[in-house]
Amino acid sequence: MRAVIVNDYGQTPVLGEVPTPRPGPRQLLIRLRTAAVNPVDRRLAHGDRRIMFPGTFPMVLGTDGAGIVESVGEGTTRFAPGDVVFGQLMIPPIGSTGTYAEYVAVDEDAPLTRVPDAMDLDVAAALPTIGMTGLAVTAMLAPLEGRTVLIVGARGGVGSMATQFAARAGAHVTAVAPDIAAERMRRYGAAEIIGPTALAVPEAVQRAHPDGIDALIDLVSDADRFASLAKLVRPGGSAVTTRFVADVGALEAVGVTEINFVLSASDRLLDRVAEAVVTGHVAPPPITRVPLEEAPAVVNGTVRGASEVKTVITVRTGIGGARTRRAR
Repeated sequence: MRAVIVNDYGQTPVLGEVPTPRPGPRQLLIRLRTAAVNPVDRRLAHGDRRIMFPGTFPMVLGTDGAGIVESVGEGTTRFAPGDVVFGQLMIPPIGSTGTYAEYVAVDEDAPLTRVPDAMDLDVAAALPTIGMTGLAVTAMLAPLEGRTVLIVGARGGVGSMATQFAARAGAHVTAVAPDIAAERMRRYGAAEIIGPTALAVPEAVQRAHPDGIDALIDLVSDADRFASLAKLVRPGGSAVTTRFVADVGALEAVGVTEINFVLSASDRLLDRVAEAVVTGHVAPPPITRVPLEEAPAVVNGTVRGASEVKTVITVRTGIGGARTRRAR
């Protein structure tokens, strides 16, 4: 089968040929239709997280995808051939269940669920990491009603979802995003929008909220910048980073909790995200579609999607008659 691979950490991703996997006991073989590009894919390929997520080579890139169950192994009961599914497959060893490929074999208890009838497969592929992270990171800060939440990196995929989930929960959201994304942030429910100029953000937030903010969700900052932003949080509040750069005990004395967020992916969390999207509670971010042949250039950073928010790879152009076993 065709797949986007690297043969060692740090190598340039290429489109290559690897053996088509076969489903073992309690596994399913998914014929992938779409896959989403996430920043973590490049970091995994570089080996940045090899201690937490050891890899195997050739490493097939990609963690998020959607497709059709082609066949199942002995003892599989959760899914059946023809089911249309989506999920996040960040499963060690990294590269064994990559989604930038025509097929993937995975255990039936992986973070997968059926795609709702009303959901497009491009959207389904885009949602797992950004949707589950956005929902989980805001849920851990609940209750948010009437609280001021600063979201740094609001323009991106996770930021788009976190902004909406927080706003829908009643938070006063201050979104750090460029002017080009301001209208979209307002549609998402952001009450304030601040440009991401490095020196301006802490000062702008402090001027707008001299008594401090209740919570910080930071999706992009390095350790030093996160530390400076965390000081804006008033006692009793929380500062959360998805980049794992928090000094957890740094602000303990003043009553601010710093959190290094790690996603615990699950089918239940996926179902909640899917329901929120199909009911219109939240909207997926803008999506740029590219064919599998162009995926290496996207991952390598030599081209960027027009929306610069969420890029989805079209692995196959059709799903035939497999929609007969859609969500039950």
